[in-house]
Amino acid sequence: MKGRVLIGAAAATLMTLLSVAPAHAATTISQGHVDALDVDWTGTALTLDLRDGTVTPAVDRNPADVVLNAVSASKTTVPSSSAYSFLGTPGSPVWILPQSQAGAIVWPGFSTEGVPSGALQNNSVNVRLVSATGPAQVSLYTTSSLGTPTVWYDSGNGLPDNRSFPVNTHAHANWAFEAAGTYTLVFEATATTAAGTAVSTGQKTYTFTVQP
Repeated sequence: MKGRVLIGAAAATLMTLLSVAPAHAATTISQGHVDALDVDWTGTALTLDLRDGTVTPAVDRNPADVVLNAVSASKTTVPSSSAYSFLGTPGSPVWILPQSQAGAIVWPGFSTEGVPSGALQNNSVNVRLVSATGPAQVSLYTTSSLGTPTVWYDSGNGLPDNRSFPVNTHAHANWAFEAAGTYTLVFEATATTAAGTAVSTGQKTYTFTVQP
């Protein structure tokens, strides 16, 4: 009887440890290239993951298992042009993971290179920013050679926001965060197959930490 009690106590202790221990540590990426939104077509399903190009060979990761870290070097100020009013007051701080690669800053892109031509109707994928939570607003935009911004997604004017991407595309944008802190962005990719079937990746959660 005493042995059974000891075994039971040991089992209870083990279960307690397992319940409080994390399953695994998240992979934190602070610099280098990633395809943050990597859409692929398996032949039967549309998938959305994060393609980590900071390791060799590159690997696909579950976005929920990754933290993208905007280091202090990404901090800048909102331009004075009214075209950038979606970022806040001119001169106020903003943290930007840039459209063009910069040293020691993570460079997140979009890829539909894993979707072959002809697999989906109109050869396009819709990528939706479903929600964004954090200490301030988040926006994604491109900047032309003349410095003119085109907003792709903006939590400041309501979500969800949608954008269509051609298949076999690789693209980059500016990811702007208006305050330091932790942000959670939820994305989903949808499309219609050539046969007329609606397909979805389901909603995927991305975490960004923005350093002061």
